[in-house]
Amino acid sequence: MAKEYKMPNLPLSYDLETKAVLKQLNLANKKLAELKGVALTIPNENILISTLTLQEAKDSSEVENIVTTQDDLYKADLGIKGNFIKAAEKEVMNYRNALISGYQQVKKNHILSINTIKDIQKALENNSAGFRRLPGTNLKNQAGDIVYTPPQDGAEIESLMANLEIFINDNSICDFDPLVKMAIIHHQFESIHPFYDGNGRTGRIVLILFLVMSDLLDLPILYLSRYITHNKDEYYRLIQEIRDYGGDNFEQWERWILFILKGVEETACQTINLVKGISMLMADYKTRLRPKFGRLYKHELLNNLFYHPYTKIEYVERDMMVSRNTASSYLNRIVKMGLLTKMKIGKSNYYINTKLIELFMNVNGRHI
Repeated sequence: MAKEYKMPNLPLSYDLETKAVLKQLNLANKKLAELKGVALTIPNENILISTLTLQEAKDSSEVENIVTTQDDLYKADLGIKGNFIKAAEKEVMNYRNALISGYQQVKKNHILSINTIKDIQKALENNSAGFRRLPGTNLKNQAGDIVYTPPQDGAEIESLMANLEIFINDNSICDFDPLVKMAIIHHQFESIHPFYDGNGRTGRIVLILFLVMSDLLDLPILYLSRYITHNKDEYYRLIQEIRDYGGDNFEQWERWILFILKGVEETACQTINLVKGISMLMADYKTRLRPKFGRLYKHELLNNLFYHPYTKIEYVERDMMVSRNTASSYLNRIVKMGLLTKMKIGKSNYYINTKLIELFMNVNGRHI
């Protein structure tokens, strides 16, 4: 019978590395290691950070029913839409900025602190409210029924978050595999629900940053949010089952951890294929561009086309340090080669790397 969920302090008191968990751990860790290696095949890591974090931002926002299209998102990123950027697009852009900012902090400080988590939520929501201090927050299902009441007392939230910070950063208090820890961290964070808004998206960014902090990935490029979006009902059901049974039912925890580990394996596979696809596409573009441009070819041109799947004259002008006329000439030549598609909105032209966008669409449609 379901009972009130009393938030535990971490670490948990029992061993969750069962035979089934260890078997799935092995598969997930192998794929993460492969992804980490494959990412090295892209000579400019900023290409992956720019393009893949935007995809992650789009997918994570969709979990919260914040939906936008690839086309609208890239137009907004270029500034082509001017003052007509929709709220959903702004939310996704905020997510990417929060993710990249958090990644930079973790890489610099080698810890994932409460302050970093607060900075992430602040960037997402554009406010400085910090942790909840007033009671009244409840989580409801689609029918409007309350399914869970997180801690209400501000001091308790502060204490639980301080405990979570120690659990995240101090490996001496728990010898679980980092991926098992990650599953526990995510459940604990979402159950504390420390902020008034943005808990889901903040929690998913924490997932990615924990992988980086644990040296399982060098770059924040794992597409976990897509897995959650495609399995949203199960995701919420498994989180709630642990709460409903008071957090002391071993089987509920095992099912939750297996769900997350399967997500890591599945999304790592998808991202490996995507990164390989980007690497092959870059090599193909380079092979075709170099003889066409001869001594005028610079690697900044190729980087530009992949850093900005939708690019514009100003970006090429800046990145290659050439005149506007030269940048325009370069892009139009590439259009004639069939490597870009030129589009016009009002007085502005933009140039789409359609083959790269097709790669992203194949991942979103699960064709890869």
